[in-house]
Amino acid sequence: MRKEIKVINQKEKIIQITTIDERWYARESQSKKTGLPEYGYYPSSTWIAGYYPKGIGFYKWLADKGWDEAEALKVAAGEKGSKVHQATEILEKGETISIDSMLINPRTLESEELTVEEYEAIISYGNWFNATKPEVLAVEMVVFNEENVYAGTLDRIMRIDGQIWIVDLKTGKSIWQEHILQISSYSHADIDYKELKITDEEWKNRKVATLQIGYQLNKNRYKFTEQPDKFDLFLNAKQTWANENPEAKPKQRDLPLSIKLELPKKK
Repeated sequence: MRKEIKVINQKEKIIQITTIDERWYARESQSKKTGLPEYGYYPSSTWIAGYYPKGIGFYKWLADKGWDEAEALKVAAGEKGSKVHQATEILEKGETISIDSMLINPRTLESEELTVEEYEAIISYGNWFNATKPEVLAVEMVVFNEENVYAGTLDRIMRIDGQIWIVDLKTGKSIWQEHILQISSYSHADIDYKELKITDEEWKNRKVATLQIGYQLNKNRYKFTEQPDKFDLFLNAKQTWANENPEAKPKQRDLPLSIKLELPKKK
């Protein structure tokens, strides 16, 4: 089933609910009326940012590929991105990644070896990291914005030469506007930056960036790009999202955990 309910932060009792074409984050709190636990649901930044116009470049690409091929490429890119992200986390823990390392495919949930393209992307991340020497402050951090009601998972918060960066890792060669809106939304989430040992002044001057790894248009095979803060456009996209999804809520159905037929007894 293309539905996923998983705990992504046991300590804070946060679950992520994914259905066919929507993504929600849920956070447990205590009801002020009953005192019982209840969940608040937040649409994801990715879902919301997807309502921003993708631009002529995207539509030319879509027209050239056709819908079916574009969807197949999207799935493949998602699998590649997930495996590369897994590898970067492993490297940051001081462990080693090799060409025969086994990583989880997010679609099949099976372990599989890296492709050459995926491995090259991981190598380029290692080269960027060793050249830049960032201080990693947060990895795959789930963030919420209570005022504007959305949530998401940012890739990294890093300190580089005294500058705080919210960094989005990308394995594609193109950065669409919705990617910039998405990372801008993370920058304006309710982040307890002091717990990350970030000062008020550092946080005030924080910046956002995309880091493209496995990038094929320069010899370094990576590209670190500062992006403008487009939170205002993200909020505009959220208005469009709200208009198109006026009664949006996670799709829920009561289903049995298993199915068994009542077969006739053999004579």
